[in-house]
Amino acid sequence: MRIALAIEYFDPSRGGAEQWTFQFAQRLLARGHEVHVVAQGFSAAGEELPIFTHRLGRIRSRLQLAAAAERVLRPLLPDVVHDMGMGWYCDLFESHDGSRLAQWQQKLALLPPWARRIKREMIRVLPRYRTFRKLFARQLGDRNRLVLALSKMVASDFQRYHAVRPEQIRVIYNGVDTERFSPRHRARYRHAVRRQLGLDKNDVLLLFVGHDFQRKGLATAIRAVGRLASERRPVRMAVVGRKSPRAYRRLARTCGAGDAVRFIGSIDDPVPYYAASDVYVLPTFYDPCSLGLLEAISSGLPSVTTRFNGAAELLNDGVDGYVIDEAADDRALADRLRLLMNPAHRRQMGESARQLALGHTMDRNCDEIVSVYHEIVGRRRPAACPAREVGQQRLPVTH
Repeated sequence: MRIALAIEYFDPSRGGAEQWTFQFAQRLLARGHEVHVVAQGFSAAGEELPIFTHRLGRIRSRLQLAAAAERVLRPLLPDVVHDMGMGWYCDLFESHDGSRLAQWQQKLALLPPWARRIKREMIRVLPRYRTFRKLFARQLGDRNRLVLALSKMVASDFQRYHAVRPEQIRVIYNGVDTERFSPRHRARYRHAVRRQLGLDKNDVLLLFVGHDFQRKGLATAIRAVGRLASERRPVRMAVVGRKSPRAYRRLARTCGAGDAVRFIGSIDDPVPYYAASDVYVLPTFYDPCSLGLLEAISSGLPSVTTRFNGAAELLNDGVDGYVIDEAADDRALADRLRLLMNPAHRRQMGESARQLALGHTMDRNCDEIVSVYHEIVGRRRPAACPAREVGQQRLPVTH
């Protein structure tokens, strides 16, 4: 098939959506598909792939960017256009942010009660939010377009906040590269990274990975570490992410976790940190289907997350991870982490986590999405039409 992928930046170093799309394109190529990528920019790694690149250039307005992508995509006549949340001209729409409207609602919980009413009014009237709502209306308002939801939570959000019909939605969870993220890397990296972090042999290292510290609940994680540190538990936490840690350093000092939290910054390869860690922690306020959690369980780590993480739907609570109800509940988080101070419990839960990950590989993820591509092409082909090359069957994309 001739497949067009639309994403703002085709650069695996920028974030989870970009990393996933890069890996997905690699697998499409390996299956013999012709891959076109429409994006504002491409990394050197992206341009090295045998794909057809279509560069949009820097466009600040999201609506103008979506319109520019449509102008490039229309004459390509691909068999399927798969948009990752940038535009509206597509057969399959997949937002790696899930529902932004649901995300905005969840993030209100980060504010004190008196500020939530003010924030709701800002969301209603400020131009930035109005632009987003116009974009969402075009992306999710076409009743003939298929919408890919990364979890049941996201599927429900699309129905609740955007009136997407259930029959338009296909739920496909993210996948993970189980070769790259594997417990076997511990022998290579664990001792060196822990020595670099100044850990004792018995220290339990928690790992937090995410660039959006606020939305992913870093403050909750720090407060939970503070609770355990006050009990003199041998707990440490490594924080991987590019955001400024200044406010979170102050929080760590205030709640008694200052010496227990290390801010690593942004890194090219998280594999050594998964190998060095004992528990993955992500008390997120909203995550459609966390790639970090999938990488952690694939690395054989038990994890603690929230019900607002779509990937939590894959976990068996108490077997291969723990799921707490509220992202701001540092007491509940500390309670689960306290259970994971037991090395035998961590080991058993980590082994179960690895087995869970083996059922959600990136290859399986790719196969499931390609099956949706075939569904899209099959819908387009008249039932009585003799079999011809798929590329010759192209009809206009919904928009």
